[in-house]
Amino acid sequence: MKLKNIFTWVLRLLAAVILLQTLYFKFTAAPESVLIFSKLGIEPWGRIGTGCVELITGIMLLLNRTVFIGALLGIGVMLGAITAHLLVLGISSAGDGGLLFIYANIVLFSCIWIAWVNRQQGVTLIQKIFPGKK
Repeated sequence: MKLKNIFTWVLRLLAAVILLQTLYFKFTAAPESVLIFSKLGIEPWGRIGTGCVELITGIMLLLNRTVFIGALLGIGVMLGAITAHLLVLGISSAGDGGLLFIYANIVLFSCIWIAWVNRQQGVTLIQKIFPGKK
């Protein structure tokens, strides 16, 4: 296995683990999670909806057939999280010392790499959706 493939799999696992481990806090209405989404004005549906999207994203990152779409979802969700931190929550939110912000950046940059490495999967998907003249 090439070093690039190993590195990509490590990033896929890292991003998926971060996304999936935070679900416990979202789905159990942990006080920290409720506080964050209340500050954003989207509690409880924003918390639950975000958790559902993160669950789907984490699973898609682990499956070879859906890794490109999972990476795009991860980029979108993490851009939203980082924007929320920078504009509303602050880098450190709910007394976490900036850990959630750091995790969001790790997932974002992992997903950017994953999407780039798997970009041919995106090209193939676009060609299936919008078939050209033959």
